[in-house]
Amino acid sequence: MAFGDLLEQVGSTGRFQVLHVTLLCMPILMMASHNLLQNFVASVPPHHCSAHRNLSLSRLSPEQVLMLTVPQDIKNSRPERCQRYAAPQWQLLAENGTYSPKLQGCKDGWEYSMTEMSSTIISEWDLVCDLRSLKQMGQTIYMGGVLVGAVIFGGLSDRFGRRFLLLFSNLLMAVGGTCAAFSTSFSVFCLFRFITGMALSGLGLNSFSLIVEWIPTRVRTVVGTGTGYCYTMGQLILAVVAYFIRDWRWLTLAVSVPFYITFLYSWWFLESARWLVLNRKSEQAVKNLKTVARINGRREEGDRINLEDSMKKEMSCSQGSYSVVDLLRTPTMRNITICLSAVWFSTSFAYYGLSMDLQKFGVDIYLIQVIFGAVDIPAKVVVTVSMSIFGRRPSQCAALILSGVTVLINILVPYEKQTVRTTLAVLGKGCLAASFNCCYLYSGELYPTIVRQNGMGWVSMMARVGAMVAPMVLLLGEAVPWLPGFIYGIAPILSGVVAIYLPETLGAPLPDTIQDVDERSCKKTSPNASPKKEELAMNDTNNTLFKEAA
Repeated sequence: MAFGDLLEQVGSTGRFQVLHVTLLCMPILMMASHNLLQNFVASVPPHHCSAHRNLSLSRLSPEQVLMLTVPQDIKNSRPERCQRYAAPQWQLLAENGTYSPKLQGCKDGWEYSMTEMSSTIISEWDLVCDLRSLKQMGQTIYMGGVLVGAVIFGGLSDRFGRRFLLLFSNLLMAVGGTCAAFSTSFSVFCLFRFITGMALSGLGLNSFSLIVEWIPTRVRTVVGTGTGYCYTMGQLILAVVAYFIRDWRWLTLAVSVPFYITFLYSWWFLESARWLVLNRKSEQAVKNLKTVARINGRREEGDRINLEDSMKKEMSCSQGSYSVVDLLRTPTMRNITICLSAVWFSTSFAYYGLSMDLQKFGVDIYLIQVIFGAVDIPAKVVVTVSMSIFGRRPSQCAALILSGVTVLINILVPYEKQTVRTTLAVLGKGCLAASFNCCYLYSGELYPTIVRQNGMGWVSMMARVGAMVAPMVLLLGEAVPWLPGFIYGIAPILSGVVAIYLPETLGAPLPDTIQDVDERSCKKTSPNASPKKEELAMNDTNNTLFKEAA
């Protein structure tokens, strides 16, 4: 493209690009902190009913008070969490005493053992017993905000520009997180978490757009991989920050304040010259390109910029109107869209199902968060090599099926064998991270150029739906303990089988039209065929754009 030549003219990998990408990656480090924040701010501390108000405590130890007021949960070897004796059982203090265990709910509230966290939203608003489902509802509301934000900010960025929406998203992220930290009720907390989720979508979408639209094609794979690992590092950062900040309000504030800083320095960013050209703002596009040339030490080359020919070529590429309906126009497109919808939904569904309830593994939540974050690093390396050698389809199927199998096996492991349970959970989460890495590239190669953004937007929405449903499935464990694990395991296995019906794209030319997709399905493309450099470049472009914004 002519615009690529202009970018080379002003310096495509100079000081501007290095600084630009580095500053845009900084907030990506904190995105995982908000996605997984609930693991810590909604940690459920050990609790039991408070003693009767008229019970004299002057001569009784805390252990005796607990004995008189709360029955024991023999199965779990702990005090009952949601029931107490209707009246103090004084006879229990006598040896061989007898009693009539008439029980009632926690009419005088609860007492919490705050050994890991000094305060959580659970202890703050008593989200236990009859209100325990509100914990999962809070995460579902947040993921709903992420979904709404993807729909709203994705369209607005095409209309008003990437820079403006990035500025607004940074500010909204900071303000929403701060207000959530000072919430006076659970309802208010959920409201601002929803707003924070919306802002996170806008931040991710526009950050990645600005990154790929200011760098040349040949380095997009490297830069895209780097930005993906920024999200992975964010999971480790969250564990460290949460370890030192045990109060949920201060923790929420700590992961929100950095966005005030990113909002301030985001004013330095230049609007995408590509977007300016396509929206007939050639004067501003030239001005931005000259600024890049000056920062990269190519002032003379910048003064010779002429956009007349480039504008015609760019505008011709943008002509034509396509919608989500085109994703279902032909049988081949319908097959691709349905199969990818299942893959994205199940990957996100199982990923957040495993990642959002770390307490169930019975291991220190700070340690398990570090392990869960670190496993993404080798998982992404392995799947990248696998996609290059064995192909996209086998890698996608294997990642999904292996993740489901490990989750199902974990159901059969006794709760006491924590090491085995944790190992299987980590392997499953690593396979799901590999599946995410694969489906980003695979989807970009399956959809033709004219509807690629619509296609990626659709499957990304399905991933958000999976993330919203995942926390609610955990509630089924109250009635049938093994059922959530079974659902989290069977979903990726089924989608892994469905993925078999997707066409292989390794070595195949990147399709530009729906007709290209239909023709590709009618003939087998040799997996050993070497794709053209231009096709590989376009693969990288569309793959990188949709890296882990969710």
